[in-house]
Amino acid sequence: MNVVKYYAGIPAILVVALSACTAVKVRPIEDRSKMANVCIERNPAVQVSDFLPVLRDGLSRNGVRSFVFAGDPPADCEFIVTYTARRSWDLAPYLAHAEIRVERDGLQVGYGEFHLRGGGGYSMFKWQGTKAKMDPVIDQLFADQAL
Repeated sequence: MNVVKYYAGIPAILVVALSACTAVKVRPIEDRSKMANVCIERNPAVQVSDFLPVLRDGLSRNGVRSFVFAGDPPADCEFIVTYTARRSWDLAPYLAHAEIRVERDGLQVGYGEFHLRGGGGYSMFKWQGTKAKMDPVIDQLFADQAL
């Protein structure tokens, strides 16, 4: 057996294995034409300290103003964003799972999810920051489909 041929496929296998650790699901908001601002319900259970600022920055980057509330939503909130984020630990804490839901009049109109399969395994990507992980999800979720 030729040793070179045997080991030549290992880098390709590693690339596939490492890239398969991340799952992103997005159901974008179909018509953002009337979405000038949204109200974000603060989730005190989220321990990822920079999640809310990353979410708000992503909304702003996509032309959407955001307001944060706790408790009952203000009466003028047409779109309500809720979120959850969980972290895992492997030498340091890192974002392992997050979901963003967008509702209008009580109906879900958009959904975005980031998930590290198997806790990220040996992927070095798992230690990247919240911004690197969530910006693509936010950009897909709030992309203006009407343009």
